[in-house]
Amino acid sequence: MSDSFFQRIDKIRYEGPQSENPLAFRYYDKDRMVLGKKLADHLRVAVCYWHTFAWPGSDIFGQGTFDRPWFKISNPIEAAELKLKVAFEFFEKLGSPYFTFHDRDIAPEGATLKESHSNLDRIIAQAEGEMKRTGVKLLWGTANLFSNPRYMSGAATNPDPEVFAYGAAQVRKILDITHKLNGENYVLWGGREGYETLLNTDMKREADQLGRFLTLVAEHKHKIGFKGTLLLEPKPKEPTKHQYDYDTATVYAFLQRYKLDREYAVNIEANHAILSGHTFQHEVAYAIQNGVFGSIDMNRGDYLLGWDTDQFPNDVQEIALVMATILKGGGFTTGGMNFDAKLRRQSIDPEDLFHAHIGGMDCLARGLLIAEKMISDGKLEAVINERYAGWKGELGQKILSGKASLAELSDTVLEKGIEPKARSGRQEYLENLLARYF
Repeated sequence: MSDSFFQRIDKIRYEGPQSENPLAFRYYDKDRMVLGKKLADHLRVAVCYWHTFAWPGSDIFGQGTFDRPWFKISNPIEAAELKLKVAFEFFEKLGSPYFTFHDRDIAPEGATLKESHSNLDRIIAQAEGEMKRTGVKLLWGTANLFSNPRYMSGAATNPDPEVFAYGAAQVRKILDITHKLNGENYVLWGGREGYETLLNTDMKREADQLGRFLTLVAEHKHKIGFKGTLLLEPKPKEPTKHQYDYDTATVYAFLQRYKLDREYAVNIEANHAILSGHTFQHEVAYAIQNGVFGSIDMNRGDYLLGWDTDQFPNDVQEIALVMATILKGGGFTTGGMNFDAKLRRQSIDPEDLFHAHIGGMDCLARGLLIAEKMISDGKLEAVINERYAGWKGELGQKILSGKASLAELSDTVLEKGIEPKARSGRQEYLENLLARYF
């Protein structure tokens, strides 16, 4: 291999909407000011390590299709070192400010946990050097508690307490590393925290175990002084038939049940929202209104398929609605837009990684710029305000303040002869108005 895996590709630059260069940004102008903040600071884009560098292009019916030199190296540590070098070359040329990784993406699992920790320490030491050299930061770290067969029945929810303890040891290590690398969040994805059948499942016991596990993680966060946000990622199904973190509402209820709603926020994945029967915007809006919005795993699914296809985003209208919701909610704090997305198996050239991420970043930028217009002109917001205007009046305030009993409300209606008149929700008008922004 030459010194550069992406030797034919220069640093990706912004060239504007009229550019015909497929290896240039047309909308992602990182320094453009949007509502008082740079575009890049609104989006906080991250590249995920697993799909981008650890996945060989395989599926359940076929072997990998990607020709990557690190897949051909028999020594797993040497392969991880080369993979790390290529990853940071990619981050640097793409201009992504952040990256994300699982422990087992960045370093190989050993025969024992001690060996796994040693492997991780060796690669992380090199990652620290690359982060200092490039200025690329860690959006979040996480532990892979789902791939190894020991986790076939879950980690925190496993019927074997030794598996619970092993998972706890894994999380402690990568949470410590995330803190060391100044990561801005730590994510827990419960990919096996669910069940296949209730014939062999004690649901209450498993929920209590998961609550205890998350409590331990929160306690350790405070013990080591980690200032980042702890995130849970909702997902309804796949790989388990039913997962305990089904959607944002389920996660929020769980956090309240175990008194963890002040300790955790949610990392919402776009395609997981669709699989749970919601829109992406719904999940974001629900998280914001309940004070648990944290970060985004940015991808899309195929509406003809009922599983997680992890494709790069290309629906500007969907992104604009989500960005407007996020902006009205105050924007990201520690979170960002992590591309939890992968190439198609037929996209085998190294350049395809750039095409995918450039398109995704341009889609996010276009969505942000449209959201800016939607917020700045205030037309959509004005319709909502007018629709609920009655709640600012005397009757509405009396109801909300708790100063009116059920009997008093009944008497008011009877005495004043109130007969409410139906008013249009104006959905078609609003849909036409939305279309004009595009």
